[in-house]
Amino acid sequence: MQKPAFSMPTAYTILFALLVLVALSTWVIPSGAYTYEDGVPISGSYHSVEPQPQGIGDVLKAPFAGFGDAVDICVFILMVGGFLGVVMHTGAIDAGVATLIAKLGDKQRFLIPILMIFFGLGGTCYGMWEETMAFYPLLIPVFIATGYDALVGIGVILLGAGAGVIGSTVNPFATGIGSGFAGVSLGDGLMLRLAIFVVLEAIAIWYVMSYANKVYKNPVASLCKSMAPVAKTTDTPPPLTHKQTFVLALFGLTFATMVYGVIPFEDLGVPLPTLHWWFPDLAALYLVMGTVVGLVSGLKEEQLTKTFVDGSCEMLGVAFIIGISRGITVLMRDGNITDTVLHWGEEALSGASSITFVLLVFAIYLPLSVLIPSSSGLATLSIPILAPIGAFSGVGGALIVTAFQSASGLVNLITPTAAVVMGALAFGKVPYDKWVQFVWKLVLGYAVLIVGFLAVGTMI
Repeated sequence: MQKPAFSMPTAYTILFALLVLVALSTWVIPSGAYTYEDGVPISGSYHSVEPQPQGIGDVLKAPFAGFGDAVDICVFILMVGGFLGVVMHTGAIDAGVATLIAKLGDKQRFLIPILMIFFGLGGTCYGMWEETMAFYPLLIPVFIATGYDALVGIGVILLGAGAGVIGSTVNPFATGIGSGFAGVSLGDGLMLRLAIFVVLEAIAIWYVMSYANKVYKNPVASLCKSMAPVAKTTDTPPPLTHKQTFVLALFGLTFATMVYGVIPFEDLGVPLPTLHWWFPDLAALYLVMGTVVGLVSGLKEEQLTKTFVDGSCEMLGVAFIIGISRGITVLMRDGNITDTVLHWGEEALSGASSITFVLLVFAIYLPLSVLIPSSSGLATLSIPILAPIGAFSGVGGALIVTAFQSASGLVNLITPTAAVVMGALAFGKVPYDKWVQFVWKLVLGYAVLIVGFLAVGTMI
């Protein structure tokens, strides 16, 4: 009898296993806390607190608390699903994609670098990461229809934006917050971060295009066989109607409005109004535009409502994954071990030389970023502690910020605790192990390059 092949557990099982492991760690890792002033931990103030080991009941309730912490992004995802459901119902996307493929011909490969540069600029300028969730259900079908597979669509968005986040130049949510706590300006270390962004983005584009070309020429080479590319066709696509063209214009306007709404122009010194939009505002945008598209297309109230709700239902699995992943942070916080892990890092760094210090900072941020995937939250917790220690080792605050954001961005390309990674894979129906198989060489190469950049940074 043939032994059944190993099957990778689903994202839900992986995340629940991580919840159990974190809960078990609260029984082993000592409980402790820093003294906080205005929400910022004070270096040297770490002290023991009463243990709060997390039990099975806490594990079961953590995802619900995670939903509470991530309710804004979960609702945003559902509204995006409803909006896309209405747009897809009009047939405008199918007709538009068919027309685009026909017009591009053998130049469709240029979609990859163009889109990756767009997402990379968003990542480096304002930390475009969670916001990319709206693009996966749109672009994954496009790349499958053009003869690639789901991994290409995911790679274009996630690796394009991810390389930008790693090399955040003026990202106010990572670089800005970290620089503020480190007591340096946003411009300090800018050239080093720019060099990281340019090199890593170029490598990401080459990496995705190499895989895409291989899959295009030989679909069997796809790592996700269940999502093999659709057969390429030479049939003439149906022409776009005027109504569908208008729907596509509204569709593009919606995404352009989203991008504009979240860019902090005032922090970047750009003389444009800053809207300060975040997920509740963006969710409202998609709700309104989904309604507008439905009305323009001639859908009646009952049909529009049903179509929007059905589209939202398609995104429930993604919302579940995001909530569960946030539950890991909840368990660490409630178990009083987050500050203990941070304190271990503080102790390990004391008294190191400059180059050793900055490389240790990078190394320590790797596991910290798994446990605390929020870059702004991690910056708030850690930079006020590590920056003063760096001064004794001759390491400036800007280099500490660069080490922090590089490690955080690198880990968030692959960790199952990152809601964006697991959400993107859920959109593409790609198992987590296939994503690891696809991206591990790139991540390892990135790590080596970042270490080199940081080492050079200590000599500048």
